[in-house]
Amino acid sequence: MARSKKVKVREALECRFCRDKIDYIDYKNVDRLQKLLTQRGKIFSRKRSGNCAGCQRKAQRAIKRARYMGLLPYTT
Repeated sequence: MARSKKVKVREALECRFCRDKIDYIDYKNVDRLQKLLTQRGKIFSRKRSGNCAGCQRKAQRAIKRARYMGLLPYTT
């Protein structure tokens, strides 16, 4: 029997925010935050999104603020 290879989810070593040298993740930038959410509105994990721990916390905070302000939905 041939074993299937595991698919690498995280390709880049540096997260997208560190690569672009973004210090503050703005909650008003809905297009950027939308890429970190599933279609159902859940936040992708660090492994899936490719963020480092610090940027994942900043992104999570920005998503929650955008949801509170009504810019992003809580669910679909």
